[in-house]
Amino acid sequence: MVVALLSVLLNTVFMVEIVKHVHDLKRGVDFIGVNVVFYCHDGDGKILLHKRSNKCRDEHGCWDCGGGAVEFGEDLENAVKREITEEYGTEPKEVRFIEHKNVIRQNGDTKTHWLAMRFSAVVDPKKVFNGDPEKIDELGWFGLDNLPSPLHSVLGKEVDLIKRVLEA
Repeated sequence: MVVALLSVLLNTVFMVEIVKHVHDLKRGVDFIGVNVVFYCHDGDGKILLHKRSNKCRDEHGCWDCGGGAVEFGEDLENAVKREITEEYGTEPKEVRFIEHKNVIRQNGDTKTHWLAMRFSAVVDPKKVFNGDPEKIDELGWFGLDNLPSPLHSVLGKEVDLIKRVLEA
């Protein structure tokens, strides 16, 4: 009886330590992260971008589209709607899946790996505001022939894709 009780106690302590470690794991670093990336536009050829603040994990001062991690149990389209509402203070009028992309890159000394689910979303420019001033320094609407600089390193490689999306 004592041995069985001691075994249960040790297993419980061991499981608590495992759970503590799991909570220390970082998405995209310790395991593949899944995120949604969205190109918000007005339906008339302008794309909404934001300038990343120094509180973002990387590429401070770069212009980027929206995005964020998918929460456990969350539907992808709902993740897009939630993130747009959080970042830009409005709900999208239309959300469309574009494609997925395997994004493996170096962030300083750390290799990151994300499975990016990419979407386009139509939003009303009159209803957009900075919903995350801690991570977003500035918002701007841009034509594809007049994009700001510098662009986030991943976004800079996506300009042709964004053009196809906005022209569709």
